[in-house]
Amino acid sequence: MSKKRILILISGRGSNMKAIAENVDHGILQNLCEIVTVFSNKSDAPGIALACEKGIPVQVISSRGKTKTEYNRKLLDFLRSMQPDLIVLAGYMRILPVEIVRAFPDRIINIHPADTRKHRGLHGYAWAWEKGLNTTKITVHFVDEGLDSGRIIAQKDVDLTGAQDIIEVEKRGLAVEHVFYSECLRNLLLSIRS
Repeated sequence: MSKKRILILISGRGSNMKAIAENVDHGILQNLCEIVTVFSNKSDAPGIALACEKGIPVQVISSRGKTKTEYNRKLLDFLRSMQPDLIVLAGYMRILPVEIVRAFPDRIINIHPADTRKHRGLHGYAWAWEKGLNTTKITVHFVDEGLDSGRIIAQKDVDLTGAQDIIEVEKRGLAVEHVFYSECLRNLLLSIRS
């Protein structure tokens, strides 16, 4: 089986990207896929340095100073040129336009720090903390034309019992994300084997 080409989109620290890259190098994603590029819309995203340290090619198209239309056109052109099998959003903080979603149907996935049936959009961990939840969920889903409304691939519980503050909630959630996203990616890749 040939390795699938995945392209990871980030906007920030890149901790999920790093976890996926480690699993590609010597974990559950080894021999299943290769990260062809890490893309960022922010030239100062800390995750860029992490990708470079791992020897992963990086592409930046800054969204700053560009109209939404101009930026999205450049991004679509870039994505098409890369011909990825899967596009993995890992802390990418922009909503993908309809044109990109339609160009890659069922080939864009995202991880969301909440149950997307209960909370969509930003600040999923803050939402769980403010609601006083003892358990929240991490959702991995396909990206569709709505906001965090795509078909759910899988969900995983995060135990928040006894969490003292939002920092601890985020820490527990990220610990689950960093394992769970690669597990979901593995299952997806195995389902699309050629």
